Amino acid sequence: MELKNYSSSTSGFILLGLSSNPQLQKPFFVIFLFMYLVTMVGNVLIILAIHSDSRLHTPMYFFLSNLSFMDICFTTVIVPKMLVNFLSETKAISYVGCLVQMYFFMAFGNTDSYLLASMAIDRLVAICNPLHYDVVMNPQRCLLMLLGSCTISHLHSLLRVLLMSRLSFCASHIIKHFFCDTQPVLKLSCSDTSSSQIVVMTETLAVIVTPFLCIIFSYLRIIITVLRIPSVAGKWKAFSTCGSHLTVVVLFYGSVIYVYFRPLSMYSVVKDRVATVMYTIVTPMLNPFIYSLRNKDMKRSLRKLRDRINS
Repeated sequence: MELKNYSSSTSGFILLGLSSNPQLQKPFFVIFLFMYLVTMVGNVLIILAIHSDSRLHTPMYFFLSNLSFMDICFTTVIVPKMLVNFLSETKAISYVGCLVQMYFFMAFGNTDSYLLASMAIDRLVAICNPLHYDVVMNPQRCLLMLLGSCTISHLHSLLRVLLMSRLSFCASHIIKHFFCDTQPVLKLSCSDTSSSQIVVMTETLAVIVTPFLCIIFSYLRIIITVLRIPSVAGKWKAFSTCGSHLTVVVLFYGSVIYVYFRPLSMYSVVKDRVATVMYTIVTPMLNPFIYSLRNKDMKRSLRKLRDRINS
């Protein structure tokens, strides 16, 4: 094979996708188009329901509406290009396009994790310090938490993309993935990636583990507080307010930890594709169902929104 350098802005990559089997492309297109539409409709309904009901103008629902918005952005960075590639023979993405996709994927994904941490803090204050809830979780502080989440996430993405832009790519330009993720792109580089990997792993630990540890600490405090409640009904009521959030945390962080917290040498194409589909497409699609099916306030607001649309 002729060696070429693909590090210049005029060159590009080929996204292999979920499968190279041509017979699976159209079925995959239908499946993922359906999932994308469900994600869009579900999250838009959550946002509209929260903003149209004044009783849901609380910190928890403020973070939930922003989480839904981030999920829309997160999946839109990946899925439309993925759908186009299912029906395309070239499956090409430009070098700049790849870096842009990588940047926004990491920015929105990391913001998701910080919003999940903010929601855990909200539950911690509501259960462990209910008398001071309104003071601690005031609108200004909630807004600062949101802006902080976005700022840290975008700075993290900028550093990662700047590191990637300094690498050279030789011999192969086929990315064995359905989007420009860090690990499969690093695999193609003919530069020495050891220093980049160390920086990426260290910086990723700082950025991703921080909100995760915040969630763990919050729920340890919540469990200790709830166990002190004398009645079984009181314990169940306190835990029930956390059920939806915990489900989303397990789905999101379970697949993220599997994909990113391993050395590059342990990278597995097939297993990582499946795990990545979980947190990039499946979890954003399920979030509206998880947060609405067991939540009476959300069900009521969604019914009001439906009646308002039908009237």
